Amino acid sequence: MRLEEYLKKGKTYIIAEMSGNHGGSLKRALDIVHEAARAGADCLKTQTYTADTLTINCHKDAFLLGGGLWDRSYLYDLYEKAYTPWEWMPVIKAEAEKCGMDFLSTPFDDSAVDFLDGIGEEFYKIASFELVDIPLIRKAAKTGKPLVISCGMGSVEEIQEAVDTVHAAGNGKLVLLKCCSAYPTDYGAMHLQTIRDMQDRFHVPVGLSDHSEGSLADIAAVTLGACVIEKHFCISKTDNTVDSAFSLDKDEFAAMVRDVRNTERALGRGASGISYGPSKDEAQSYSLRRSLYVVKDIRKGEAFTLDNLRSIRPSGGLHTRYLDVLTGTGSYEGKEPKRAARDLFFGDPLREEDVEGAADLFEGLPDRK
Repeated sequence: MRLEEYLKKGKTYIIAEMSGNHGGSLKRALDIVHEAARAGADCLKTQTYTADTLTINCHKDAFLLGGGLWDRSYLYDLYEKAYTPWEWMPVIKAEAEKCGMDFLSTPFDDSAVDFLDGIGEEFYKIASFELVDIPLIRKAAKTGKPLVISCGMGSVEEIQEAVDTVHAAGNGKLVLLKCCSAYPTDYGAMHLQTIRDMQDRFHVPVGLSDHSEGSLADIAAVTLGACVIEKHFCISKTDNTVDSAFSLDKDEFAAMVRDVRNTERALGRGASGISYGPSKDEAQSYSLRRSLYVVKDIRKGEAFTLDNLRSIRPSGGLHTRYLDVLTGTGSYEGKEPKRAARDLFFGDPLREEDVEGAADLFEGLPDRK
């Protein structure tokens, strides 16, 4: 499993969520596996439920969705349409692993935890809506396997209770995901700075479960320290499956992966991320830093002035901090300028040995370079 390895290395773990985008076709589900791998996903995720494990077949108003993508749909009917047959899971898992990805699924009840444990799932994802299902979280945590918990809609107290439940089960392998449970999610509703607060408050790694368009939020999340990015995946937006409207298609997902990896590189993730002084990539530019050069021929014994000595590009001469002391200007105004120890010519870098009395002049002063 890559998740724990990535957490140690500081590399972002990227999950492609299939959800119901298979449209009831195992062939399409396997096509999604292949395309997610090509797009650079680290993990292929499914959801393990049936309509009966999520709700009841009731057509009272409380079970009718209003507004959004699934307007006027009854819960049971929606879940019947979107669910992934459990007999597909071992097939999808094997294909994902064959393609070099981890397999992950979200259990929605105890029977799903047992089922996934039985097929060798290495860790569990708890959905935002189940953040408040403490018995389910306890059940998954007691397996001893790592848990990833989405925190959409969760208050501080609710998230803390979930964290405490995992720890009370003797399980210290936990990742929380900042999430906004709106489909799709508007950027203004994401409040990504919460990622840092969650890290400080709950003392566990934090990632992002993202239902927004494109990769902008994912780039921002990685800069804030997100260790996991989860996005819904479809092959094409024209698939018109239950979640395709807020999923990234294969090309968009690949672009998001590139953006995340380039963001990691820019941040210096995996190392300290803090760097001063010239890097190896700056070696050529370093030679263009300013130093002191002769800009007019100077005879031996002649004084240095602002007319014959300047701070210019490139490097190679004395440090520019010595211009004042050499010319008797600036902070050395009124003091005798220093003199040339030999004939100097236009374009010569000024060296320590070119200055009369250099040994006494530079003794105790900072590095000349």
